Amino acid sequence: MTDIDRIYRRLGVTFDHTFGESFYHDRLSAVVADLLHKGIARQSEGAVGVFFDDQPDAPPFLIQKQDGAYLYGTTDLATIQYRMQTWRPDAILYVVDHRQGLHFAQLIAAARRWGYTDLELQHVSFGTVLGDDGRPFKTRSGDTVGLGGLLDEAVQRALAIVTANDDAKPDGPELSAEERQQVAEAVGIGALKYADLSQNRTSDYMFSYDKMLAMQGNTATYMQYAHARVRSIFARGQRMGASEAGSTSGPHAGPLPEGEGAVMLEHSAERALGLELLRFSEALDAVQRDYRPNHLTT
Repeated sequence: MTDIDRIYRRLGVTFDHTFGESFYHDRLSAVVADLLHKGIARQSEGAVGVFFDDQPDAPPFLIQKQDGAYLYGTTDLATIQYRMQTWRPDAILYVVDHRQGLHFAQLIAAARRWGYTDLELQHVSFGTVLGDDGRPFKTRSGDTVGLGGLLDEAVQRALAIVTANDDAKPDGPELSAEERQQVAEAVGIGALKYADLSQNRTSDYMFSYDKMLAMQGNTATYMQYAHARVRSIFARGQRMGASEAGSTSGPHAGPLPEGEGAVMLEHSAERALGLELLRFSEALDAVQRDYRPNHLTT
């Protein structure tokens, strides 16, 4: 948990509540008993499961083994029960890879039979990250790559780009070693997050540091670079405005003050940008409807 929390901090991920499997342990026997009592589950060869008789090829959704041990399905049902009693959520989303599709389809079906019908239950599945060889992404030694290692490598590569760009400035480098590292963290981790979010989540995709950190195309690095350029334009405008008659007027970041007149979209590029901005709310709606962040990144 300490290692996982360290990665979450780097990613800026926080949780309001974190409960492990053991938290639900004292609920499991009651879950099984209630499902048996209501006829939702039944015994078979010493085990207990929820059966889907309308799907003859489907295996039962086991909630207790022959030796009395409980399974993931039992804990997942207890989790739904606890969350409904404690928070009464409108939706419960399971962000787990597509290989667990059958488990969640049966879990949701069992929960519906149990009476949880006025609740959105959704398996937000995702595909596999592939290497250059089209197989699940691994190190050269054949080990599965950990997320911490991916973050370190992304930041290291970003630092090389930041250093080269800073060293190439006409008037000499502008950033200290500490500032370079801060920029590299923002660029590297931003690039990794965005690369993942920009994929259609149900599709497998090829992982590439070079594409992820590219200074052009649909990448976080390009958008960060464009944002920095825009801020630079505003800063230059402020300096120019301040130098004229000693005022502090001139271009500035943020909304235009009241009374400055309408924004005229006269150039075709301005009009195209205006139309894209108007579609922003549509993208947000699509993300929420389908749980697909790539609608927003695009």
